[in-house]
Amino acid sequence: MKDFFAHETAVIDPDCNIGKDTKIWHFSHIMSHAIIGESCNIGQNVVVSPKVTLGKNVKVQNNVSIYTGVICKDNVFLGPSMVFTNVINPRSAIKRQDQYLETIVEKGASIGANATIVCGNNIGEYAFVGAGAVVTKEVLPYALVVGNPSKQIGWVSQYGHKLHFNENGIATCKESQQKYQLKNNTVIKL
Repeated sequence: MKDFFAHETAVIDPDCNIGKDTKIWHFSHIMSHAIIGESCNIGQNVVVSPKVTLGKNVKVQNNVSIYTGVICKDNVFLGPSMVFTNVINPRSAIKRQDQYLETIVEKGASIGANATIVCGNNIGEYAFVGAGAVVTKEVLPYALVVGNPSKQIGWVSQYGHKLHFNENGIATCKESQQKYQLKNNTVIKL
């Protein structure tokens, strides 16, 4: 007996591993050898390709494509209609399945609606990729990136609020009151 929910219109291929309390909604397709952790929410019209790994509590909004080579760690948020790529130079007439590049989205990161993550570019822990951004290079932990191509415009807390560092390199999250330090272009939670 399965311990996850799948809407009757969802397609679940054989040999998937789907965690307890995960919900898979209308018209979504989970392909063979995908691994989905516990308590995930897979929205409407989502494709999870073979060998994709999603950690625990990953939220995937409607119309998202997660292609082979993508690994999302725990508590990742994937906004509506965002997309990953998996080949750097696709051509219809040339098969490049052996050239898929890995993309890792680290714990707690959020990717906004309609963003595109070009394969091979990892997203750091608790980073925030703004809506519509096109990521063409690595995103640092806690970084806030926007635009096409994306560029870093600041830093965010684990709660997703912009951090404002004082002259000593210390900032406080306005919601959690957690303190952060910025040193040598690296943010750490104190």
